[in-house]
Amino acid sequence: MQQKTQPTLDLGRDATGEARSAASQAAEACAARTSLERPAVAGPSMEAVVERENLKNALARVKRNKGAAGIDGMSVDDLPACLKEHWPTIRAQLLEGTYKPQPVRRVEIPKASGGVRPLGIPTVLDRFIQQTVMQVLQADWDGTFSETSFGFRPGRSAHQAVEQAQVYIASGHNVVVDIDLEKFFDRVNHDILMGLVAKRVADKCLLKLIRGFLTAGVMEGGLVSATTEGTPQGGPLSPLLSNLMLDVLDKELEKRGHRFVRYADDCNIYVRSQKAGERVMAGIETFLEKRLKLKVNKAKSAVAKPSVRKFLGFSFTGGKEPRRRIAPQAIARFKARVRELTRRTCGRSLVQTAKELSTYLVGWRGYFGFCQTPSVLRALDQWIRRRLRAIAWKQWKHGPTRFASLRRRGVGRDLAAQTAGSPHGPWRLAASPALNIALSTRLLGSLGLASVAAPKPA
Repeated sequence: MQQKTQPTLDLGRDATGEARSAASQAAEACAARTSLERPAVAGPSMEAVVERENLKNALARVKRNKGAAGIDGMSVDDLPACLKEHWPTIRAQLLEGTYKPQPVRRVEIPKASGGVRPLGIPTVLDRFIQQTVMQVLQADWDGTFSETSFGFRPGRSAHQAVEQAQVYIASGHNVVVDIDLEKFFDRVNHDILMGLVAKRVADKCLLKLIRGFLTAGVMEGGLVSATTEGTPQGGPLSPLLSNLMLDVLDKELEKRGHRFVRYADDCNIYVRSQKAGERVMAGIETFLEKRLKLKVNKAKSAVAKPSVRKFLGFSFTGGKEPRRRIAPQAIARFKARVRELTRRTCGRSLVQTAKELSTYLVGWRGYFGFCQTPSVLRALDQWIRRRLRAIAWKQWKHGPTRFASLRRRGVGRDLAAQTAGSPHGPWRLAASPALNIALSTRLLGSLGLASVAAPKPA
């Protein structure tokens, strides 16, 4: 656990904290100096963070999200007992500005596009406190963010972002300035970020706590290293702070009259010509470096037609009425995952394979079913069924067993004999008439196989 004397949760009615020290009041004064505007004189307070209803909502959210343990090994299930015992102490520390977050545990997860993404896993207690802070700040800040910012905001989604991009393209802005920020979450400048926070938050203890989360450090291989920049992905507060940082970019784009869509650090600006796009790219690259000290990843950024770029897993067809389609990279990742789940040597029955595969298919369809190219989804369904038929053929192994299995499933004697004696491999025979009769679409559906082409449930 974090501090030995540390914290419980008697989510008691308000107890008044002791007066804050002069040192804690001055701790964040330098942050406001980085701002071109005057610091906030009001805004969210630590008292609002420790308010009873806010705490209850935060605890429910952390329990619902589950997640791995941090460096102290405490699980989400252990959190209520910890809070019950230690909350009065934690609350006092928060109100006095003396609470110190623990370092995050560094883990790496595979990125969909290849490589790995570093995550920082806070302790469960720190996740809970971050959640309480995030809820208060988000309620105060969200209404000030751009209408075309969609990431990590209540009531907004990736689908809405893709739909807005489609509207811009249909209006004749059919060149996209696709901006990829180089290691954004690892490169956020703490002083600039805290200057932006200080414009909106006057409470010195709250400012000190937020900076404490930013500078808590990272534990990797048993060693703790300091964090002097970045907002580690993995904690509830990081997405909100990233939106605050990039709201500066949003406001600049609005001031320049651009049509754009942003989802977290994925930003697309839509213009009418290649020349205009190149001019915009150069201007925004300079702005990001000078104002926010962020770099554009030139290898992953481009000015191009939307049909050859991807945005949140989708691309668009050409023409005056662009349609949403699944990006080729997303289809390739989908097929790679299905191949893993349908290996012919996995030793599972067809029913088990169909069940495990369907869990993935339902989730995938929930997102990519938003596309407007149903023929692609139908082709994927056919490909999946062919893989399952190849599994069955492999499992039936020998000619007599294959013949009997085909006959038992309604295949005529001659066709069954011809197919069972064929020298061709499982993949080719999976497309044969006999296998399509024996393992029909309806039969595979009765085994629990989900369809990616089926309409999503209302």
